Amino acid sequence: MYAVTLEKADAIVAAALAEGRAQGFMPLTVAVLDPGGHLVALKREDGSGILRPEIAIGKASAALGMGVPTRLLRDRLADRPAFQSALAAASGGRFVAVPGGILLKDPETGAIVGAVGISGDTSDKDELCAVRGAHAAGFKSEPPEPPADWNASKL
Repeated sequence: MYAVTLEKADAIVAAALAEGRAQGFMPLTVAVLDPGGHLVALKREDGSGILRPEIAIGKASAALGMGVPTRLLRDRLADRPAFQSALAAASGGRFVAVPGGILLKDPETGAIVGAVGISGDTSDKDELCAVRGAHAAGFKSEPPEPPADWNASKL
């Protein structure tokens, strides 16, 4: 079974940041959580805003806590702002339901083994980097790829 070790978390962070640099994205902050929601790795690039760590952790935590990526949470909760606020309060503010929070999955069993949250550029760009980081470290992700209807070069 795959686990979110420090070595794997570092690989996710490195690949996600490399993707952001290759694409010319704004400075990013990347958070990796284990399946219990504990922070394994966090990096904030120079120039990434001071609230970005909390946002990245909130995206990862929201995905892990609800068992779905934050893009889906955003879509499902769009017309339920009171419930979204209640989830944020219940989680002590660790609930950010916008794209950029993905689930890490064991490539053999499909079991959820952690989450990645990224903040720094648009949410779509954050999500792209999270997916690329997960795959580079050998994990499957949910979502498995960013939506087919957008292209990072158009963002």
